[in-house]
Amino acid sequence: MAVGGTEQARTRVIVHPNRDTPAAKATRLAIFALLLASIGLFAIVTIGGWSELQGAQGVTIGYIAVYALIAVMVLRWRRGVLPVAAALAVLIAVVAAIAGPAWYERDRSGFAPSDLPPDVLGTLTLAIVPVQLLLIAFALRGFAQKWNVEVELDEEEARRYHRGDWRGPARFATGTER
Repeated sequence: MAVGGTEQARTRVIVHPNRDTPAAKATRLAIFALLLASIGLFAIVTIGGWSELQGAQGVTIGYIAVYALIAVMVLRWRRGVLPVAAALAVLIAVVAAIAGPAWYERDRSGFAPSDLPPDVLGTLTLAIVPVQLLLIAFALRGFAQKWNVEVELDEEEARRYHRGDWRGPARFATGTER
């Protein structure tokens, strides 16, 4: 930048104003907690019904790994994984809604016993459904919050921004620029 005929180097700093809102932080925490709750439910149902899953253990372990990866990426503010999380949650909610009642049917004579009682496995499997519905809602909310919006500021503006007294264009705070 030429100022008065001399070169003056200005250091630029990238800030993400949409990540600093309480709503964005709460949404990120909710998504992370729902992903962990999902992983826990998947693990309990998988371990408790290991012998009855008839080869589907690998699929469940794969979902656990994918959800763990998504959870790490959400903690790093990666907004792009949120639609993937929502899509997987739709699939898992449908499968859990169908599989839950099947566990209750295993409570009759003639079925091999599982490590956990079939009614407990059925209840836990059906509990996956509302957790996935909440995950869908929060993932879509997080995606709409535009965590990826970046604002380039010089060092002084960035210091004022981090202190909370920067009053830049209102469109950056809301993420409405196009």
